[in-house]
Amino acid sequence: MNEVTVNEVGPRDGLQNISSILNVNQRLELINSLKKSGISSIEIGSFVSSNAVPAMQDTNLLLERLNLSECDYSVLIPNQKGYEIAKTNKATTVCLVLCLTESFNKKNINKSIHDTFLEFQEIIKQSKQDKIKTKIYLSGAFECPYEGKVSQDIVIEFTEKFILAGVDEIVIADTIGAANPSEVSSLFKSIFSKFDNDKFSAHFHDTKALGMANVYASLEEGVRKFDSSIGGLGGCPFAPGASGNLATEDLVSLLHDMNFETGIDLKNLKGSRDLASKLTGISLQGRVPI
Repeated sequence: MNEVTVNEVGPRDGLQNISSILNVNQRLELINSLKKSGISSIEIGSFVSSNAVPAMQDTNLLLERLNLSECDYSVLIPNQKGYEIAKTNKATTVCLVLCLTESFNKKNINKSIHDTFLEFQEIIKQSKQDKIKTKIYLSGAFECPYEGKVSQDIVIEFTEKFILAGVDEIVIADTIGAANPSEVSSLFKSIFSKFDNDKFSAHFHDTKALGMANVYASLEEGVRKFDSSIGGLGGCPFAPGASGNLATEDLVSLLHDMNFETGIDLKNLKGSRDLASKLTGISLQGRVPI
């Protein structure tokens, strides 16, 4: 398959961890700019406590003002309550996050892995009735900021559990940018020896300047969907050392150089990056000049 989907996470994962807080109009302007660049999948915000993540307040107002049929707009939810809010606001795709160590999961959503899985299992079951798509982020899939290296066996175990639960997409997330291409290749080789690749995507950070190399390793194993953030904006507020996400323009440039189709206009993407820089007050610049 010669097509790769780019899932833009800047409006959520990118904005949640910076000092500047954008209002709804500014967030909407950025989302619309990214969509006009040809991006067909965008994570627009989250339904989490505004005390914990003030930048994500009023995500409901964003959903009201977006044409949900034009793009796959997703929102992150932490629990059943978040799901009900997303459902009420007509969200069409919800993202769940399970951290693969107890320490990380408790820092992130203040629950054990076991209790989190049971709750998510019920959300996925309910989503089928509500015709809402679900994706699960297996966060810290290579290394945890608190407990160190994560076993492939744990990743495979929860991959199987969520597939049996009926989740629509599984995102293998290198949340702190600790993975290397050898580890990435090995993990996806193991996953795809047991499961079809069409349910999977990857989320990399560029902490050690290995984000693009890890994308290449994933592509070689058959991954065809990746998260990225315009200008490399963002990181996880609950993961020490999680520096910026993979820059969307760098990802798209690599994919185009390798003759993959994305549907994204790289020159228009520069306009989106310039807009993100203006709105956040941060000089955003990927590694690839455009």
